[in-house]
Amino acid sequence: MKRPLTSGKILRRLFLTLFLRGRSSRGLKKEQAPKSVGSKLRLTLLFYALFGLVALMFRRQTVFTLSLYLHGMALAFLGMFVASSAGEVLFNKEEGDILLHRPITPRALLWAKIGVLVEVSCWLAGAFNLAGFFVGARLVSPAWLFPAAHVVSTLLEALFCTGFVVLAYELCLRWFGRERLDGLMTMAQVFTAIGAVLLGQVVPQLALRLHGSADANLHSWWIYVLPPAWFAGLDDLISGTGKGSSAALGGVGVIATAAVLWLAFGRMAGSYEKGLQSLNESSSAKPAGSRRRRWLPRLVEIAPLKWWLRDSVSRASFLLSAAYLFRDRETKLRVYPGLAPMLVMPLIMLTRSRDTGAFAMALGGAYLGLAPMLGVHLLRYSQQWQAADVFHAAPIAGPAQLSDGLRRAVLICLGTPVVVSFVVLSWLFGQKTSHLLLLLPGLIAMPVFAITACLGASAVPLSLPTEESKAAGRGLIFLAATAATLILAGMVTWAWSAGWFEWFILAEVIIATILYISMRATVAKGRWSSLE
Repeated sequence: MKRPLTSGKILRRLFLTLFLRGRSSRGLKKEQAPKSVGSKLRLTLLFYALFGLVALMFRRQTVFTLSLYLHGMALAFLGMFVASSAGEVLFNKEEGDILLHRPITPRALLWAKIGVLVEVSCWLAGAFNLAGFFVGARLVSPAWLFPAAHVVSTLLEALFCTGFVVLAYELCLRWFGRERLDGLMTMAQVFTAIGAVLLGQVVPQLALRLHGSADANLHSWWIYVLPPAWFAGLDDLISGTGKGSSAALGGVGVIATAAVLWLAFGRMAGSYEKGLQSLNESSSAKPAGSRRRRWLPRLVEIAPLKWWLRDSVSRASFLLSAAYLFRDRETKLRVYPGLAPMLVMPLIMLTRSRDTGAFAMALGGAYLGLAPMLGVHLLRYSQQWQAADVFHAAPIAGPAQLSDGLRRAVLICLGTPVVVSFVVLSWLFGQKTSHLLLLLPGLIAMPVFAITACLGASAVPLSLPTEESKAAGRGLIFLAATAATLILAGMVTWAWSAGWFEWFILAEVIIATILYISMRATVAKGRWSSLE
């Protein structure tokens, strides 16, 4: 006789089903619905596993050095996933209308959601660490000891990462209240994503550069403030190759994880309950005559936007997309944290450009060029996606004009501020003026990258339901975009050093123009797909 499921298990199964099938029933066929996280994310997991093959470079390193790299990169991937998903999972108004009047404690609701986040995180981390398991198994005896130790430490890392993000939200709720919650949640996610990417960049460099092995720095004080080093020390200790410093690092990791979980799910759980209630409270309406937010319609009436947005449908799509980027909480929680990992990379390249020369500047420019493409991709999703059905009833043949407005809104509202900020920071960091020319290839490619996201007649603003799987897939997009930027930056550096940079720019302009015109024609031919 089977035991009856508890409310916590039922909730966890519910949220896992939502993750697998999405929040929309449109076009859903039960027999084709994924049954597990692996079947849902098989392509993403494959790319994570392929990227994890970099661990083969550490086959002659120590256990601690290998683990430091694996945990550093895993923390970056998990941080991106949790930071971009937590806002949608933890605070969803549609769930509040159904669940808050039922006899479910906020702690049970919180644990059910966190359980799904941790499970998906473990799938992603497991795929990335697959090659690392075999490499580490060859470094210890018996061989099974390292994989067992790494499974334990990776699970602790996933709990620490998830608990830390939840704790950040709860502290925002407790200290600043409902009035400033929306903006603070966005800032918390952005800083979490940036911190995860920074750790993912710093830790591998430490593993590869410091005296050939990271073990030489086990006695340095600063290594105790790096979370990946805590869990690497735990691997080193359990594998039987660790010293006293590894034991100390592992102890710090266990204590820090336990403290974060106790604060997030015990001490501060009441703040989460208040946050759920406050998010479902209706705020007072603003006076109809308020002019605070009338600047967007006025902006499109000023040249050059007036000339660029002559089509009324594209102009309306531009205004809709820009308004959501600046005003809507759910959109900001998804777009800005999703872009943060891409935008922090140019800053890393900027600080290191004196050491790595032209390649660092060219790579930063390539990342800037990719930002609008990701912005277009992220702005297609919304919790109010049903409202986009009105586009199908409008007297337009297809989504091309709506895609144009969306793409232009992202270029103006996201791409332009990012580029201007990077140029100013380059000047403040004392970079050579001539090196700013290395940004041109990325900027020339920016319109091509942006319109690439509009292919397939799917780039309609706010038209697709928000699903947590899309957040997990952002790591896959990040990996593919990284490969594209490396290729472009390598070609730019080659042209710069060989002395034919001007000819490279001319060739890129011609190729980019041809690609843009052909892709624009393809987008213009797109027609509406069936709603079912």
